[in-house]
Amino acid sequence: QVHLVESGGGLVQAGGSLRLSCTGSGLTFRRAVMGWFRQAPGKEREFVANLQWSGGNTNYVDSVKGRFTISRDNAKNMVYLQMNNLKPEDTALYYCNAKESIVRNYWGQGTQVTVSS
Repeated sequence: QVHLVESGGGLVQAGGSLRLSCTGSGLTFRRAVMGWFRQAPGKEREFVANLQWSGGNTNYVDSVKGRFTISRDNAKNMVYLQMNNLKPEDTALYYCNAKESIVRNYWGQGTQVTVSS
C-alpha cells in the first residue's frame, strides 16, 4: 500500500520561508515523478512543481518560479519543496504527489500553508 506523508506546513508572514517535506513508502520511489500541488479555499487543485526520478528535469507553475525549489532524495524516499518569499496568495493546502503511471498516481493528505500579509 502506497503511503505519502507531508510535513512542514505552518503560518508564516509574507516574505518568509517554509520547507515542505514528503516521505513515501510502498512505491518504487526512484521511478516516480514526484510533485507538489496545492488547493486554496474555493479553488481547484493546481500544479505547483514536479521533478523526474533522476532529479534533473524540474517544472514549476509560473507563479512560483524563482521562489520555490523542488528537490528529492531517493535514498531517503523524500521530496522537498523549499518556498521562499512567500506571498498571501500562496496560502493553500499543499499535497505531495507520486506518479508512476496513469493508473499508479498517489496523493498525501496535505499540509496547510498560511501566509499572512
